[in-house]
Amino acid sequence: MRLLTLLALCCLMTMGMEAQIKTPAPSPMCKMTQTVGLSDFTVEYSRPGVKGRTIFASDGLVPYGEMWRTGANASTKVKFSDDVTIDGKDVPAGNYALYTIPNADSWEVMLYKNTSHWGTPGKAFKEDEIQVKLSAKPKSMANTVETFTIKFANITSNKCDMVIAWENTQVSFPISVDVDTRVMNNIQKVMGGVSRGDYYTAARYFYDNDKDSQQALTWVKKANEMDAKFWQLRLQSEIEAKMGNYTTAIKTAEKSKAAAFNADNQDYIRINEKNISKWKGMIGSKS
Repeated sequence: MRLLTLLALCCLMTMGMEAQIKTPAPSPMCKMTQTVGLSDFTVEYSRPGVKGRTIFASDGLVPYGEMWRTGANASTKVKFSDDVTIDGKDVPAGNYALYTIPNADSWEVMLYKNTSHWGTPGKAFKEDEIQVKLSAKPKSMANTVETFTIKFANITSNKCDMVIAWENTQVSFPISVDVDTRVMNNIQKVMGGVSRGDYYTAARYFYDNDKDSQQALTWVKKANEMDAKFWQLRLQSEIEAKMGNYTTAIKTAEKSKAAAFNADNQDYIRINEKNISKWKGMIGSKS
């Protein structure tokens, strides 16, 4: 009896030791977050390698016409911190599984509400769990992507492309977010007790996004009335020039240049000199 007990203990100890051994995963996990405007887009997935195999084909590792977990191991997860728009359809903030059905000339891409499945849903698949479905055209690449990759590209303040690439195939689709409404609401909220920085930030946003130039000018002037900084004066001069007031813009740019000189900021000195020269040319072309 004692011998059996000792043997059992030895087996348990051996199993415990084996469980402590870690080896590299064949398809390592990746989790990355990309900020788009004011929102965070996160993707979590496993990254298999080509390893000399044929990937996308009728008889490939990922057969045409079959649902794919878009990676390896557990299904790929996508998370949006805010509501987004994909293929013209509204997608609420939250977590989704990313499934695809590759074909030679078109891929079906879908975001699935149920993220609990290890791979694809299989027989448990439900149409009403699809949040959004779209078609994407695959592109053939000259270079080979050895390790399966999902990334965000062509990023602006309110949109980006999600790119799926492996072997010699790439698929992408656009994702957009309504950042403008959030910024405008925020501007309206803070304008009751506004700091110099708030006035400047609001003016900068209006200028960068081609909104009401007169309103932008009013705000940046208020910022400069509080404390004239060389970067604020530069913005004021550029707004004035945008409105066609080149003579006024030159005077403001001269003030910005002088303030930049006092701050020993060579970049802003050069920027103002370049703007002054350009705007003098604009005045000359009008006369």
